[in-house]
Amino acid sequence: MKTHDHNIPPVGIDLGTTYSVVAHLDAQGHPETLVNAEGERLTPSVVFFDEFEVIVGREALKAFARLPERAAECSKRDVGYKVYHKVLQGKYYPPEVIEAYILNKLRQDAAQQIGEFSQVVITVPAYFDEVRRKATQDAGYMAGLEVMDIINEPVAAALAFAYEEGFLDNNVEVSQSQKILVYDLGGGTFDVTVMEIRGHEYVTLAIDGDVRLGGWDWDQRLVDLAAEKIIRVHGFDPREDVRAWGKLWSLCEEAKRTLSVRSKAVISFEYQGRTAEIEIQREQFEEATQDLLDRTRFTTIQALKAAGVTWDEIDRVLLVGGSTRMPMVRRLLREMAKKEAETSVSADEAVALGAAIHAGWLLGKARGEPPRFRIRNVNSHSLGVVGVDPLTRRPRVGTIIPRNTRLPIIAKRRFKTHRPNQRSILVQIVEGESPSPEDCCPIGQVSVKDLPLNLPKGWPVEVIFHYRSNGRLRVKIRVPQMERDINAEFHRERALTKELLDGWRRFISGKEPTDYE
Repeated sequence: MKTHDHNIPPVGIDLGTTYSVVAHLDAQGHPETLVNAEGERLTPSVVFFDEFEVIVGREALKAFARLPERAAECSKRDVGYKVYHKVLQGKYYPPEVIEAYILNKLRQDAAQQIGEFSQVVITVPAYFDEVRRKATQDAGYMAGLEVMDIINEPVAAALAFAYEEGFLDNNVEVSQSQKILVYDLGGGTFDVTVMEIRGHEYVTLAIDGDVRLGGWDWDQRLVDLAAEKIIRVHGFDPREDVRAWGKLWSLCEEAKRTLSVRSKAVISFEYQGRTAEIEIQREQFEEATQDLLDRTRFTTIQALKAAGVTWDEIDRVLLVGGSTRMPMVRRLLREMAKKEAETSVSADEAVALGAAIHAGWLLGKARGEPPRFRIRNVNSHSLGVVGVDPLTRRPRVGTIIPRNTRLPIIAKRRFKTHRPNQRSILVQIVEGESPSPEDCCPIGQVSVKDLPLNLPKGWPVEVIFHYRSNGRLRVKIRVPQMERDINAEFHRERALTKELLDGWRRFISGKEPTDYE
């Protein structure tokens, strides 16, 4: 923390796959969602690359329906990869750059209401790995923000729920612990988190999820249903024309919302002089997406098993994410949990509200104020290093920190030098559950180039992992019985260089009219 200024507004940002939300704590410390420049609480997470400007939000979403080849949608799904999957303006953009454009819009719009700010808490899916968390922090930096912390979306939602219930009031004594299950089905990702509220302590027991499952997939199934009917009437598949697809997708997203409150929806599709009136029954839609819902059922059961908890022990179920408004989702949770899910906090806004609460806690902590609550997280993926199996001589992952381990944690792995006077070692770090390195996510490499002179063969070298509560990793190297520290260079596989980050930060803020590849 850089300052103890009481005037710094606590701000939380839910950087969503399809929609993003900003919240802050008002003068009385109440969490409140902020509206954007268009007067709306939800900002579409769409970036449209016009000829001379970059447009973000509602207008970008409108443009996407007409010219989808020039718009970046669902960029959050590509975070962690080197480039966004679509060519825009003749080049590939890193997905965190697209995320930075969205954050920059959110920052500018919020500043119109609460004044300039830079310090924020940004939320991520609980199932995001370390690479994606680092990329999200980089996106915040490029948008001109100082990311105080990364917080898991289900934890943020639980804080918003706790605030609504009065659990965060220091004058309220929470006598009995409660176990809650957070079912978070957003636009592009799905998370299940099992938590226990013990007084003012929020303990994550287990995490599971799917970073490529969300409302977007339900939209695509609806597009397929509509397209099949258009083919039968006109013999024309709108999915084969990118602009026809963009228009149909926009209509289907609206129809999905209609099907959440009505038993049928009518889609009026017009393209190149051809018109089709398509009626979709809710029953048809639910049948076409049953396998997607079953994936969430399986993941939910796995999270409960990992937590060592049965449904009978779950006191409350929280629904987070706009996609949980679909009747099929609520029916599934009612069937599994044998109880109604909580709806006291808006499914769309809960995550941002909780992030603002966490931002207030961090700023208060910096001022020396007593904490109102404590968060205890677990890691969503196992962390390990690549070694060689002594029997097969094939590469194998040695797990150092298994998934669902309580964070923060310091863990170490001891290696031995292979030859006399060895001066360097290279350690490959990966995340994942497979013993095969090819099936895991590479985080990066730690290179040590200045080991002491004249070490004998077999001398121990310790690699130490500092895994923080927000799922971020630091690495240190230690040579036992040596008095000085060893400098270790942590090279990340997919991260942008500091030079590129600084360049994009200047460019996105409009301070430097330079193009960065």
